[in-house]
Amino acid sequence: MRAGTGGFTLLEMLVVLVIIGLLAGLVGPKLFSRLDASKVQTAEAQVKMLRSTVEMLRLDIGRLPTAQEGLGLLENAPSNAREAARWRGPYLEDTLPLDPWGNAYRYDVPGANKQAFALYSFGADGASGGEGDNADIGILPAR
Repeated sequence: MRAGTGGFTLLEMLVVLVIIGLLAGLVGPKLFSRLDASKVQTAEAQVKMLRSTVEMLRLDIGRLPTAQEGLGLLENAPSNAREAARWRGPYLEDTLPLDPWGNAYRYDVPGANKQAFALYSFGADGASGGEGDNADIGILPAR
């Protein structure tokens, strides 16, 4: 080898890899817990946006979607000709969003605590109830 040509030794490379592994082991779990919390916040924001959109639809046609029509009424005009004439949709720029875990948002009539409707996600587990990231999120239905 010529003098002045440098490189890393195998030992130096192993030390660097061990340090990177330790940092990833310490920082990784904290980042992933923040990822779960951000999914919950995203679901809450989407429920608020969908609620506003349902209220806008209600002002236009004079009623809320039925449980059978669900959130599909935001994308497709009602079958009643009189209501279809007042329908100003589609009310969403894109298709109906899925919750951050890839499940459809749920819509029920009536909601809990005298709410006119329920609009919610089942959370990370995709099942009713739960705690933490698995808790239901949104305007919950009457139980």
